[in-house]
Parts: sequence; structure tokens; C-alpha cells
Amino acid sequence: MSDSLKILGISGSLRKDSYNTATLRAAQAFAPEGATIETFDIAGIPIFNQDEETNPSQRVVDFKKAIRATDAILIVTPEYNYSIPGPLKNAIDQASRPYGDSAWNGKPVALMSASVGTFGGGRAQYHLRQSFVFLNMIAVIQPEVMISAAQTRFDAKGNLTDEMSKTLIKQLLQNLVTLTKTLKGERAEKKEKVA
Repeated sequence: MSDSLKILGISGSLRKDSYNTATLRAAQAFAPEGATIETFDIAGIPIFNQDEETNPSQRVVDFKKAIRATDAILIVTPEYNYSIPGPLKNAIDQASRPYGDSAWNGKPVALMSASVGTFGGGRAQYHLRQSFVFLNMIAVIQPEVMISAAQTRFDAKGNLTDEMSKTLIKQLLQNLVTLTKTLKGERAEKKEKVA
């Protein structure tokens, strides 16, 4: 098994010129040594219907497979109406079902957000953290990456230009890698004790 850590990056926005998707692209370039960030586009994941949860679409099967194949998760979300966008919540729900077959279970996760507003998507992040409790995901707490006034922090091509945001993203990713390695070590130690 490779020592390289795989992080799955998910943007909660479907918008073509999304600042959050641009933030995720920036994060890919800042991945710490020994880690890679691959992305999954949640567009096309069907609306969750519990009647269909035991017969998921191929898109849902692929999404759950991508989650399980990675060591950690990075979610970048916009804020809609003080909360997370519907497509992101739907994707989270799809990958958590049926009960007892959640792809999220035990995954370390880090959050970022970008918004043209003053709070930088912070309320969406806090709302999303509530879901992590039931999903049994272990979240990186600091630093909080909330890019406010996003229209001033990216150039016309969608490249992140704000140095403070870049610094915070790099630190968040390093903390995610550190958390992931710690959890992997603890899990390996438990397996050895059981064996």
C-alpha cells in the first residue's frame, strides 16, 4: 500500500464559475507533500428517495466508491439561506444510505467556504458540522477557512489571489493530513492488539 494520502475534494456548488469550486482547485495545488486531492462533481446525483436506496443509480455507486477509496474528505461549500446548498446535502444523504452502509463513516474531513458576503459561508460550515456528528466524521477544527468578499479574492480567470486565504488553506490541508495519519496509526494499532 502506498504511503500517499488520497483526499477527495467536493464542491457544494454546481455553478460553472463558482468561487467554491475555484477554492477547491486552489487547494489541489496546495496539497501537502505526500498527499493528493482528487475531486468528484456531485452534479447528476439523483434526489434521494428512501424507496430507491437499496437500488442506487450508477452515479451514487460511483460516488460512494470514490469516498471509500480515499483517506480523507475536503468539502468546499457555498452558503444558501444560512445553510448548505441542496445538492450538497442530497449528495451527503445519498452516500450515507442505506442505514449501516454509510461511505462517510470514520472519515476525517476538512471544510472551506467562499462567499461574496461578509461571513464567508461560515454559517453553512457550522450547519454542516452538525451532520458530521451522526455521520461519524472527524472534522479538522482549525483554521477556519471562510473566504469573504470572494469577488475581490480571485482574478478574472478564477485563480485565488488572496495571500491570507492561501496561507489558511495550506495550514488546513496540513492539519487534515496530520489528523488522517494519526487516525490511521490509531486504527492500525487497534488491529494489532485484536490480532
